[in-house]
Amino acid sequence: MILVVFAITGSSSAKLSTPLTDYIGITADNFSPWVYWPARILLIFPIYQVLLVFFGFVFGQFRFFWNFEKKMLSRMGLGFLFVPKDEN
Repeated sequence: MILVVFAITGSSSAKLSTPLTDYIGITADNFSPWVYWPARILLIFPIYQVLLVFFGFVFGQFRFFWNFEKKMLSRMGLGFLFVPKDEN
């Protein structure tokens, strides 16, 4: 089930990035490939993060993917996005 969630999330985020880049005006016709592709990849990243947790919830694996997100973002230096639980 976890592999299915990863597959669906990757395909969905790649598919959603095209209309989103077109909407904000970043198209392959307007920009060089050196600007277009890094912008598109940077746009795919947050879409992927949100969809991963969403599809994890839909397929009953929310806890696994929520912990996966927290671990991955903290390793990238973005752990400040998650407020730690009180230790009291």
